[in-house]
Amino acid sequence: MLKLDMPTTSSSLPPSGSILELKIRLLGVSPMVWRRVLVPESYSLRELHGVIQAAMGWEGLHLFEFRIRAVRYGSSDICPEPPDKTLESFAFRKNARFAYVYDMSDWWEHEIRVEDREAAKEHGRYPVCIGGAGACPPEDCGGPDRYIERRDDALGLDTMDDLAIMAEFVEQVALNGDRAMLDDEDTRHAVERAIDRSRAREPFVACRFSRRDVNRSFLQDEHRRLMHQWFT
Repeated sequence: MLKLDMPTTSSSLPPSGSILELKIRLLGVSPMVWRRVLVPESYSLRELHGVIQAAMGWEGLHLFEFRIRAVRYGSSDICPEPPDKTLESFAFRKNARFAYVYDMSDWWEHEIRVEDREAAKEHGRYPVCIGGAGACPPEDCGGPDRYIERRDDALGLDTMDDLAIMAEFVEQVALNGDRAMLDDEDTRHAVERAIDRSRAREPFVACRFSRRDVNRSFLQDEHRRLMHQWFT
């Protein structure tokens, strides 16, 4: 079930109280995919869910759960407790860890580590991303093992073969002026299939992380939209 109504609060309002520095690390994939964010300690787990979704690059399409001190908080379909408790209610100590799982089928498990606690800056805007690395895997790709398998395939010999097909076509048509290749149905279909396969591989070879893009999404309250994709 999707919750379509949007909240009226804005991330541009400076919070009062403490700010937690959290490191979010996606488990089961290498090279490491991680984000470091500053989040008001007054945030609920539901709000933190939205922050994680926006920071990592997920799309809010699936159920989620937090596992904290042997208690599960999250989507009502799977969790006994709603994600309404605030972070400050747990009184996390520095280096405390807890788990966040997104998509129970693909099972994307994240480790959340409390790295520090600080006072909110007078003109600060929160949440904010201050570091990270690695591109988020595509939604519904089968989980960590299947993602790694498809990523390795995307860098394999079949990819080289498809690049060779496309390069030869461009060379013959664009550089050598061989217009006859455009009328050859078999050649045209081979090139089209190579292009389609290459496009399908693109999400599995992406490695770019943009802190600027993440913070732009925070300023646009994307995390608040994502936290309301599923309601409990």
